[in-house]
Amino acid sequence: MSGPRNPVLGRMVNRFTKALSARRFAKAGMFSADSIAGNKIIDNVRTRVHSGEPCYIAGLGISGHNAGAALIRVSSSGGIQLLSNDEEERFTGVKHYEDYPAMAISELHCRLKTLGIKPDQIAAWATSWDYVLNNAFTNQTIAEELPGSLALYKKGAFFGWDPLLRSREALLAPDRIGRQLGLESAPQLIMLPHHENHASLSYAASPFAKSKEPTMIAVVDGCGDRGSISLFQSVPNSTRIKELYCNESIPDSLGIFYTIISSSQGGWTPLSSEGRYMGAVAWGDQDRHTNPYYRRLREIFHFGPQGQIRLNRKLANWHKAGDLQPYTAALEAITGPPIPLERMWNPDAILKIESVQHSEITRHRVDLAAATQLVFEDGIFHIIDHLIRSTQSDQLVLGGGSALNGIANMKLLEHFNREWYRHNFGKDTHLKLWIPPTTGDAGVTMGAAYNLALRADVPCGPNLQHAAWCGIAPTAEAIQQALDEEPEVKSLRLGNVSNNTDRLKVADLMAFIISQDGVLGLFQGPAETGPRALGQRSILANPCNPETRSILNERVKFREAIRPLAPMVSRGEASRFFELAEGASADDYNAYRYMVLTTKARPEAYEKIPAVVHKDGTCRIQMVMPEIHPLVHDYLKAMGRRVGAEVSVNTSLNIGGPICQTPAQALATMKRAKALTGLVMVGDEGNVFLVWHAVDAPPKDKGARLLQWVSQHASEATKTA
Repeated sequence: MSGPRNPVLGRMVNRFTKALSARRFAKAGMFSADSIAGNKIIDNVRTRVHSGEPCYIAGLGISGHNAGAALIRVSSSGGIQLLSNDEEERFTGVKHYEDYPAMAISELHCRLKTLGIKPDQIAAWATSWDYVLNNAFTNQTIAEELPGSLALYKKGAFFGWDPLLRSREALLAPDRIGRQLGLESAPQLIMLPHHENHASLSYAASPFAKSKEPTMIAVVDGCGDRGSISLFQSVPNSTRIKELYCNESIPDSLGIFYTIISSSQGGWTPLSSEGRYMGAVAWGDQDRHTNPYYRRLREIFHFGPQGQIRLNRKLANWHKAGDLQPYTAALEAITGPPIPLERMWNPDAILKIESVQHSEITRHRVDLAAATQLVFEDGIFHIIDHLIRSTQSDQLVLGGGSALNGIANMKLLEHFNREWYRHNFGKDTHLKLWIPPTTGDAGVTMGAAYNLALRADVPCGPNLQHAAWCGIAPTAEAIQQALDEEPEVKSLRLGNVSNNTDRLKVADLMAFIISQDGVLGLFQGPAETGPRALGQRSILANPCNPETRSILNERVKFREAIRPLAPMVSRGEASRFFELAEGASADDYNAYRYMVLTTKARPEAYEKIPAVVHKDGTCRIQMVMPEIHPLVHDYLKAMGRRVGAEVSVNTSLNIGGPICQTPAQALATMKRAKALTGLVMVGDEGNVFLVWHAVDAPPKDKGARLLQWVSQHASEATKTA
C-alpha cells in the first residue's frame, strides 16, 4: 500500500496547526515569508538595494540539526556575496549540533565588528526552516497514520528530530539573539521554506546562475518543512526560482529510507550513518541482476508515472514509529532484524573511539548496503528523468543531504549523456551538473539568506569557488597561545607562506615528509563549511603506498577498515588519473572541487596511487586550483616531483567529532592520533608552525623522525642551492 491511511484527517490537522502556529510564532516575532510582515521586510531590502545601498542579510539555523549562522552582502552591482557560514558544531565539538547556535552568533558578531557593521544594521534575518509549515506537516504525518503513529511524538522517534522541542526552542530565538547582540529589541525573523532555501543556494552559487537557459533544481533529503522531494526551475531574465513540484509528504522520502537502513543495519546513529554505509557499497554486489536483496528491497517504493516516489507502507513501518520500530515483519524478512536505537553508537560523539571494536564486515552487510544504494539510485533516476522530460533542460543543480551521495551523482552524468538526449529530444547535448559543498543542512543557513535575497530581486553574484567560509582565520598569536598551553607539544617556525619563496619551501618540505610515509595535518585559514575537508583542515598522506588506508583508518582516524580515502589532485593532473565527466566541466570543472562527485580511476591511478582508489574503482576527488589554494597546490606540485603524481590523500582533521575549528582542537586531535607525524599550522598572516606531539609512546618518538626529515630536507636544499 502506498499513500497515507487517513489523508483527509491529515489535511484537516495541517490547516488547523498552520493557523495556530502562525499566530504563536508571530507573537514571538517570527513570520513566514509570504506574510504581511515578511513581505514588508523583503520589500525594504529590495528598495534599499535597487537604490544603490548595499545590505547585509543573516541566515540562521536556530533549532534543528546543523545549527549555525551565515552572512551575505547584497548590492545591485555585486549581487549576492557570501561572507561566512559558521557552523555551531565546529565550536561546540558536538556533531550536527541542534540547539540555539550561541557560539556561531558570537562569531557572527565578531565578523560584523571587523566589517564596521552594527547588529542593528542587518537588513533581514532569515531562518533555515519555516516552523509554521514544519509543525503543520509534522502533525499531518502523525494524523495520517493514527492511531498507530503516536509513537512519533516520543523523543528520538521522528527521524532524529524532536518536533515539539524544536518548535519551543525556535520561539525563544528572537529574544536570545537580541540579548546576545545587545539590540534594543528582538529582531524579526523571516521563516523561509527549507527546500526553497536548499534550492536557492544550489542555484545562485552555481556556474549556471547567470545562464540564459533555464536550470533544473532538485532537492532531495530526509525531510523539509513541507515534504521530502521538491523540484524547481530558474526563471529566465529573473532572479527567481519557481517550484514545479513538492511531494508534500515526509514519509515518502528517499533520504529517510537511506538513513533508516544505513543506521539500523550499519549500527551508527542517524546522520552519522549515511556516508559510512555508502563507503561499504563498493564492497558489495552492485549488479541489479545478482544482488540477493535488491529486487525485494526495491518494493519499498512505488514509482509513479509523473516522477512520484511513494513509500510502501506494508513493508516499512517508520511512517508510524520512526527510528523506534522502523521495520515490519515483511521488511525484516528481507534485511534481517534492525539494530535497536539504544544499541547504535555515535562515531561522531564517542570519547574513546580508539577503543571501539568495529562490527565484522560480512557479505550480507555489504550486499545489503549495495542493494540500498541501488534502490536509492533508482529513485533519483526516476525523479530526474521526469524532471528532464518535463523541462527538456540540460542544466541541473542538486540540493539537500541526499545530494552528498557522490556515487549517484556520478551515475546521473553517465546515464543522461549525449546519446540519451539525442534519442529522447534529438538534441546534441548532455546533462550538466553542479552540487554545492554544503548541499546538506550545514548549508541551508546560507540558503535562507540567498533565498531572501532572490525574493528581493537581488541579482546572483559570483559563483562559488571554494568552501573556506567557516569561522575567522586564527592569528599566529592564537596559535602560539594554544601551543603554550600544551606542555607535551613542541613546534618550530617555518617562515611565512605569504612569501612565495617560503611557501615553496614549506610545500616541498610537506611533500618530502609525505613521500617518506609521514602523515601531516594541515590547519590554515577559515575552516571549510560542509562535511568535507578541502585543504583548510586536512590530514595528508602518501597516495602511492597501498598501506596508507589501513594506517589512517586504524592508527589515525580509528574507523572502519573499509572506509575509503579521497584524493586531492592538481588541476593539471586530474585528467591523467581520473575520468572527468563532460557534464561536470562548467567553470573549469568546478563540480570536482568539493568531494561531492565521484569519478572513475584510470589505469594509471591503480598503478601509481592505489591508496585513493576505492574497492570498486571510484574516487571522490578534490581538484585543487592554484589561485584558490596556493599552498596546497604548491604541495601537490612538489608531490609530483617527489613521488611522480600531483596527488595526495586528503581526509578530515578530526577524530570522532566535527572537523577541527580552533588551534586547540587541532592540537587535541594530533595528540589523540597515534600515527600523525606532525601538524602544519598557518596563521592569518601566513606564519607557519610545524608542530608535533613530543611524547615517547610508540609509534610516537618525541618527534625524532620528523626532525630528522626536516634536517634531511634542509641538507638537500643546501646541496641544490
